[in-house]
Amino acid sequence: MTDPSWTERAVLLVLIALSLTLFWWRFQKVLHVILHSRTTPDFEVAPIGRRVRQFLWEVVAQGKVIQQRPLPGLAHAFVFWGFCAFALITVNHIAEGFGGHFLSPATAFGKFYFGFVAVWAVAVAISIAGLFVRRFLVRPVWLGTVSPESGFIALLIFLLMATYLGGLWFPESSTAARVMWWIHTLSLLTFLPLIPHTKHLHLVVSPATVFLRRDGFSRIPPLQGDEDFGLDSGKDITRIDALQAFSCVECGRCTEHCPAYNTGKVLNPKEIILGLRGYLNEFGAANEAPLLGKHLSEEAVFQCTTCGGCEFQCPVGIQHLPMIIGLRRGAVNTGKWEDDYGTKLFLNLERNGNALGFAASERTKFIEKNELPIYDGTQEYCLWLGCMGAYDPQGREIVLALARVLRHLGVTFGVLRKEKCTGDPARRLGNDLAFSQVAESNIEMLRAAKVGKMVSICPHCVRTIGTDWKEAGATFPIEHHSELLARLQSQLPAATGAREKVVFHDPCYLGRYRNIYEEPREVIARSAEVVDPGRARERSFCCGAGGGQMFLGEEKGKRVNVTRVEELVGTGAAVIGTACPFCQTMFRDALGTFSGPAPKLLDIAQIAAASISAESPQSPQRPSA
Repeated sequence: MTDPSWTERAVLLVLIALSLTLFWWRFQKVLHVILHSRTTPDFEVAPIGRRVRQFLWEVVAQGKVIQQRPLPGLAHAFVFWGFCAFALITVNHIAEGFGGHFLSPATAFGKFYFGFVAVWAVAVAISIAGLFVRRFLVRPVWLGTVSPESGFIALLIFLLMATYLGGLWFPESSTAARVMWWIHTLSLLTFLPLIPHTKHLHLVVSPATVFLRRDGFSRIPPLQGDEDFGLDSGKDITRIDALQAFSCVECGRCTEHCPAYNTGKVLNPKEIILGLRGYLNEFGAANEAPLLGKHLSEEAVFQCTTCGGCEFQCPVGIQHLPMIIGLRRGAVNTGKWEDDYGTKLFLNLERNGNALGFAASERTKFIEKNELPIYDGTQEYCLWLGCMGAYDPQGREIVLALARVLRHLGVTFGVLRKEKCTGDPARRLGNDLAFSQVAESNIEMLRAAKVGKMVSICPHCVRTIGTDWKEAGATFPIEHHSELLARLQSQLPAATGAREKVVFHDPCYLGRYRNIYEEPREVIARSAEVVDPGRARERSFCCGAGGGQMFLGEEKGKRVNVTRVEELVGTGAAVIGTACPFCQTMFRDALGTFSGPAPKLLDIAQIAAASISAESPQSPQRPSA
């Protein structure tokens, strides 16, 4: 705009002041809640380098937004990048309203930059129109209820782009250009105070959320002192919890990938985050009002399988699982959660040391009958059996298959004389006392046995020993058997002739938790053809056993394991390949509901063992693996 009158300048000044005041009036309430929440325990900003790389990839490059949902993700990225490109133009635009400017189409740079931003204006206009159609007309079910504010803000963004392009089209001194300038200004100043009232608050807070989120995937923060029971009331909400609650963009990616939601259950991870936000908006921080109730459902919280699909997918750095497990802790550690199956599980851990409730003597009989060597410190690996490997018939078959393969490969191993559950189901269900009791007992036994390297058939055991036990100062190096076998797979027999098709299911605690995807496929590929189901690798659909669900009561809605098995069987593969005894148990149960011929169900250790000829001599013992 050229030569603005004093009246126009005065009006502009008043409108800017009003817009900024309205924005701050709402945003300071959000900021007050975040800053007055509890200090986040066990939080360190270091290492800065990793956080900076994370910020550049997820915020600046919009890598996660695009990678996990390419088409709408790219549209969102264009809007974000377009607004970044518009930052300089916006400052110049406001300066014009007061009779000044620092960008002029008369200069080479100004001419280039105005044209450069015009390209972005077209991209943003097309993208926001596409997102509007998707949200209000296509309406994917996981978006949930669509707020009218979203449509109004989309209109404002479109107007910002259209009026910028219109201002370039009309002569600078024309009335039309002046009208365009004022429409652009009013759209901008209307948009700003709406941000704190809508999901677009993520524009302000999500960059901080991405940069400051807790280190590690689904890492459960340690309790702080005897008075810390988890997320029980408002006083337990940490600053990171509050920051993440206000960052939710309501995109529904977490909902789309949630196995509980997809099988007709109450749980919707997006509503957990929005419920926490609703609680904070109503009660504020540091209060005594219980968290579970009006805004957050206890039933929903205890339906989570802790598969991590929600946390993996979130484009704004929200970590759902520490919150969900925190809410479980608050209910279990204070005695508010009452569930017969949960009580039985905790009693089994207390009395028998395993989640299945068997006497420890059954494990001893299995070891002696199959002549499994006892770990004495001279072997390369301590083979951790876990509850499923020690007591479940199919889990035992996996252990024996792995033992045969290890002997063939010349890898020495031994098992402990005694062993308790790692505490995984208690940990995920929120019972810190039960978890600490079995964990400390195991740690004492492992230290007494002077255990070095460990290997296990169970990704849940690997996660708990390798990550959760660190709270007690235990640092036992442990790996999953797929990692060990993959390193040595070249020594396994390779198939000749026709190769059987094996559809491999990625276990949640091996894939998303440990980032192990290729290793089990490499093991299978030595003797068979590997095929993937529709949802595979980081998008793999849960078997339904995690988060203690395997030990709780009958599911509501369709069973998660049946849904997954239908996908696996639908590939037409002759074998379903697994790498987790929990998954195998869940799939075995689900296959029992199918009529007609069903594919074989084998762990990767069993597939590897089957490739070894019964007549082949055992390889000599090797010095190291």
